[in-house]
Amino acid sequence: MSAPTDPPAATAPAEADRRGMVRLGRVLGVPVDLSWTWSVIALVIVAMFGPQVHVLFPGLGWGAYGVAFLYAVLLLLSVLVHELAHAASARLFGWPTTRIVLNLWGGHTQFGSFQASPGRSLVTALSGPAANVVLALGGQLLLATAAPGGVAGLLLGIFTYANWLVAAFNALPGLPLDGGRIVESAVWALTGNQDRGTIAAGWAGRGIVVALVAAVVVVPWLQGHRPDIPMILILVMVGYFLWAGASESIRGGRLRLRVPDLAAARLMRPAVGLPADATVADVLARPAGTLVVLVSPAGVPEAVVDEDALAAVPAQDARAVPAAAAARALPAGAVVRAGDAGRPLVDRLAAVDGAEYAVLAPDGTVCGVLRQPDVVEWLTTGRRR
Repeated sequence: MSAPTDPPAATAPAEADRRGMVRLGRVLGVPVDLSWTWSVIALVIVAMFGPQVHVLFPGLGWGAYGVAFLYAVLLLLSVLVHELAHAASARLFGWPTTRIVLNLWGGHTQFGSFQASPGRSLVTALSGPAANVVLALGGQLLLATAAPGGVAGLLLGIFTYANWLVAAFNALPGLPLDGGRIVESAVWALTGNQDRGTIAAGWAGRGIVVALVAAVVVVPWLQGHRPDIPMILILVMVGYFLWAGASESIRGGRLRLRVPDLAAARLMRPAVGLPADATVADVLARPAGTLVVLVSPAGVPEAVVDEDALAAVPAQDARAVPAAAAARALPAGAVVRAGDAGRPLVDRLAAVDGAEYAVLAPDGTVCGVLRQPDVVEWLTTGRRR
């Protein structure tokens, strides 16, 4: 159970992302995938509640565990409605929904690229808990008016309780929960920067984990109560999900905050361009501390000389061995300008499947090499390698 992906979100998932998934079909035009991890929570629910159902209805025998399995199915349906509410509200704002995934942690809705605002983000996030409140109120109404008995009454009560639980849990004000968008949108509106809001909401999510640990473990321990092992196991699962999601939100927010300061000229390693038919001896004559990019007769960077391979060439063979023999080929289009920076630079790097790029000066000559690890290091830590 989670809020929509932080805009701009990931694009449509590759086929590899569907490994371990079962396509349940489409609802409101949105593909719905069920992860194998859902079976874990289903087994936990059956193991926990099967014996309780057997006590209530001893005549069911092993069927009591089938009823407990229906608990898991009703929870799954509640989560599906929750995620469909996200998708439906996003559609009102023209945000493309790529799929809904139901898994161990509940589920999440994936979106394509879209332009958000604090208000729209908040509305889309809170539509999920709102849908569960509607379902819970409907269940309460049926319980009060129809008053079904037996297994039907038990399942209706569980369905009502599950929706109250899903709504309340997701409304907690911290990412990755839907209520985290309250914090994010408030900080976003105050600062004009969504990423600062995301970071603040991520820290709020971590605070929720600390509060849950205090409520479930610390307070009972101080009161002299024995540990509730099943509750602690649930806390471990939920706490891991929340802490990991909150940490990812913080990391992603910090990364996006650094994007505007990303600049090819700042992160490139100095380099010179040499003709593609240059020899190892020509490379060795380059200015100290610079890399070498081999350039075609048409002026297109083609390869970067590998320093380790260069050192392996015997000195007596330097004039005879072509530099291309000690070079790594550049993918087509692996070229950026020294003035490229910010989001356009990120988009340019993402458009080329490579790990290094030739950097061109304003006059079109090679002036550096930009390496993907250097970019990642800058975006993740704010430091140069």
